[in-house]
Amino acid sequence: MGKSTSSLLFICNRLILRVSLPFRAFTSHHYFVTLIKRMESFRISPNDFTLPVLINCFCHLNRVDFGFSIIATILKLGYQPNRITLTTLVKGLCLKGNISGAVSLVEEIENKGYEPDAYTCGTIVNGVCKIGQTGGAIRLLRKLEKGNFEQNVVMYSKIIDSLCKEKLVTEALNLLSEMMSKGIQPNVVTYSCVIQGLCNSGRGTEPDKVTYNSLIDGYCLQNQMDEAVKTFNMMVEKGCSPDVFSYNILINGYCKSKKIDEAMRLFHEMSNKGMIPNVVTYNTLIGGLCQVERVQTALELFSTMRACGQHLDPQTYAILLDGFFKNRQIAEAMTLELFYSLPTKGLQPDVATYSVMIKGFCKKGLIVEASELLEKMDGKGCSPDNRTYNTIIQGLLQHGETSKAMKYLKIMVDKGFSANTTIAAMFNDLLSSNQVDKNIQELLLKFV
Repeated sequence: MGKSTSSLLFICNRLILRVSLPFRAFTSHHYFVTLIKRMESFRISPNDFTLPVLINCFCHLNRVDFGFSIIATILKLGYQPNRITLTTLVKGLCLKGNISGAVSLVEEIENKGYEPDAYTCGTIVNGVCKIGQTGGAIRLLRKLEKGNFEQNVVMYSKIIDSLCKEKLVTEALNLLSEMMSKGIQPNVVTYSCVIQGLCNSGRGTEPDKVTYNSLIDGYCLQNQMDEAVKTFNMMVEKGCSPDVFSYNILINGYCKSKKIDEAMRLFHEMSNKGMIPNVVTYNTLIGGLCQVERVQTALELFSTMRACGQHLDPQTYAILLDGFFKNRQIAEAMTLELFYSLPTKGLQPDVATYSVMIKGFCKKGLIVEASELLEKMDGKGCSPDNRTYNTIIQGLLQHGETSKAMKYLKIMVDKGFSANTTIAAMFNDLLSSNQVDKNIQELLLKFV
C-alpha cells in the first residue's frame, strides 16, 4: 500500500472512530456502509479495524448474511476474526430470530479456542426470551451451567422478566433465590421485574423472608425508601422476623440515599435487639459515612469494628481508603498506613484495594508510585482488571505520559479488556489535536 493510500485509510478509520464511539449520538449504520463503498471507489482496502465495524452495521440493518460475507473478506486479507466480531454475528442472528444458528455459532466460537463471555451468552438468552420461548431460555441457562460459560445478573434478569410476564411468579422467585445463592446480586432491573410480576399476578401465597428481603432490596435500589420501610414493617407485622440481612438491605438503601443518620439509627436498633452486625453492615456504613464527608466518624466506626473482634476483609480497607482519597485526605490515608498494614494482619490486598490505591496516587500526581504499585500487584499474583488499567491509563494521560499510557493500553487490550468511554474520549481528543506522532496514532486506531 502506497504512502498516500495509507494516509487516506488512516483518515477514514479516524472518521469511523469519531462517529462510532458509544457517546456519539449521531451514529448511522447506513452512513458507515456508504463510507466503506466510497473508500473502495478510491481503491482503499478496509483493514481489520474497519471490517468488524461494517459487520456490526450489517447486523443492525438486519442483513446478517452480508455480515457473514465480510468474515470471508477478513480471512482473505490474512486477518483472524476475534471474539467481539463473532459475538456481533451472534447478536445479528438473534435479531433475525435464528436462535439455533446463534447457538451453533457460539459452539463454533468455543471450538476455535475463544471462551464465550457473559455478553455472548446473554445475547442468546435475550433472543430466546424475546420470541417467547422462556422454557428454551431456562434450558439454555442449565446448559451454560454445565459448561464453562460465565453467567451474570443480566442473563438471569431476562429470564425472570419473561417468567413474570407469563405470570409464573413462583418460578421467577425461585430463580431469583438460585441466582443470589450463586453470589450473583440482583440489580434494579431484576427487582423491578419481580415487583411488577407480583403486582400483576394477584397471587395469594404468603411471602417468606426471602421474598420480603427481595422486595425491600428492590425498593431500595429504586430509591423508594418509604415503600422499603413499609415492606419491612409489614414483614414484622406478619410474624416474619427480620434478620441481619434484612437490616443490611435497609442500611444500604439509606446510605445510598445519603440518609446516614437513619442508617446509624438502624445500626443501633440491631444492637439493641441483640443482633450482631456483620462485616457487610460495617462496610456499608463506613462507605456511607465517607460519601457524606464524615471520614473521621467512619474511622471511629472502623476502630469500633476492630475492638468488637469483627472480621475485617480487604474490602473494608478499600472502602475506607477510597473515602480518604475522595475527600482529599490522601496524606492522612498514607499516615495511617491502612494499605501497607494489610499483610501484618494476615490479609492480602485484592484487585479493588490495589485499584483504589492506584487511583489515589494518580489523583495526588504520584504517577511513578502508581505505576510501581501496578507492577508490584501483577508480581504478587493479583492480576489487574479492566478498572485498574483504565484508572492508571487515565492518570497517565492526565499527566501527559502518553507513551506509558499506550504501553498499558496495549497490555490491557491483549488481556481482552477494553477502554471505557472516558479513556476513549481522551484518546480521541489526542487524535484530533495531532499532539502525538504517527506511530501512536496508528496504535490508537487499532486499540481504542
